[in-house]
Amino acid sequence: MNWEQLLSLKRFGDTNKRLRKEQNETRLGFEVDYDRIIFSSAFRSLQDKTQVIPLSKTDFVHTRLTHSLEVSVVGRSLGRLAGQKILEKHPQLEKTHAYRMNDFGAIVAAAALAHDIGNPPFGHSGEKAIGEYFSHGNGKRFKDELSLKEYQDLVKFEGNANGFKILTQNRPGSDGGLRLSYATLGAFIKYPKESLPHKPTQNVADKKFGFFQTEKEIFEELATELGLIKTGKGGDVSYYRHPLAFLVEAADDICYTIIDFEDGINLGLIDEDYALEYLIKLVKDNINTGKYNSLTNTADRLSYLRALAINTLITEAVETFLKNEDAILSGKFHQGLLDRSKYEAQIDDIIKISIEKIYESEEVISKEIAGYKMLSHLLDTYTEALLPQKAEENSNFNKLVLKSVPNLAYLQDENSVYRRLLAICSHTASLTDGFTVASFEKYKGIKL
Repeated sequence: MNWEQLLSLKRFGDTNKRLRKEQNETRLGFEVDYDRIIFSSAFRSLQDKTQVIPLSKTDFVHTRLTHSLEVSVVGRSLGRLAGQKILEKHPQLEKTHAYRMNDFGAIVAAAALAHDIGNPPFGHSGEKAIGEYFSHGNGKRFKDELSLKEYQDLVKFEGNANGFKILTQNRPGSDGGLRLSYATLGAFIKYPKESLPHKPTQNVADKKFGFFQTEKEIFEELATELGLIKTGKGGDVSYYRHPLAFLVEAADDICYTIIDFEDGINLGLIDEDYALEYLIKLVKDNINTGKYNSLTNTADRLSYLRALAINTLITEAVETFLKNEDAILSGKFHQGLLDRSKYEAQIDDIIKISIEKIYESEEVISKEIAGYKMLSHLLDTYTEALLPQKAEENSNFNKLVLKSVPNLAYLQDENSVYRRLLAICSHTASLTDGFTVASFEKYKGIKL
């Protein structure tokens, strides 16, 4: 892979090539990507989607929106630091094509901003609830009407693939979705492969999948334009990652490791003194003990250690990226950047505590159980309305349901069962935590 292709400013539907040296410096193409994401309704909905605690009443706990903003800030720093060194190593990028350090930061920041845009309500349990509806629930009745890959898309419903769908899908009057630059879309895709074959390898990019069958064509066009290296055999679509996707992933890993831990402390789920000790272990090589000891307030100490921890991991992630740039460009680097961290033991300790004390806390588990039931009922309601089991006129209730959900009503003339079901899943995933509860209560007749 080469940076000239990887930094493509092309957008869906372009007929002329976009050149970096012809860009308006007051509002660059990669910065436009950021603006389009942040003004989208899909991004706004993240303000009421779970990051740590579903339906939390505590205002200082992160939502998907605040998490995404913070990941974007970290991603911008990662991109700029890496971009500065890449331009020194490849001077033609600046001299011939006019790329700047900030271009790398803008690409990673935009992709990081969108990294959770396709996630369902109730966090990762929402993904599992949608998938298990088709593997173990009433949605299993559609299995024989779908191809193997179509069925796999549903039973392993993936927020990353749904995010790519949101960013690129054609809608009436909006061809190409948000029409982001191909460079940003490439950096967004952590798992550049389709759902089958599912063969987890040592390559971190094979862990999940990054697009549904409905977006297969646009993904292949994107991969060709960016010059990604194909790994799939025969008709299977699979590629090595866009190099900047490693930085997007690192930004997310840094934030959820440190900031979810901080949320656990603020919620009282993790003992403060115990938690500070673990953060100190992570930053012991960089801590200013005089400054730290001068802080008498626990919140100030926590804030100082959090900032220091994030900065420490940013510096190391960039160093790892640059050290392995040639291997990354040739598709021979198969780990996340933090997996190579000299702080791996400290990071693992923090994540283990977060899993035990936060993610598996009674409050989280109780709300996830309720979320499972609510999402399952909504999927039942939507599938029965859009794909009734009996070949007869739809019931009045189902007609009312479709009237209440314009996003699905227009699909009544769609012949593809797969496209109907995927639209139902995507719509369900678009709901906020609060609206999921309200919809469930409405369709059950519990509350008006």
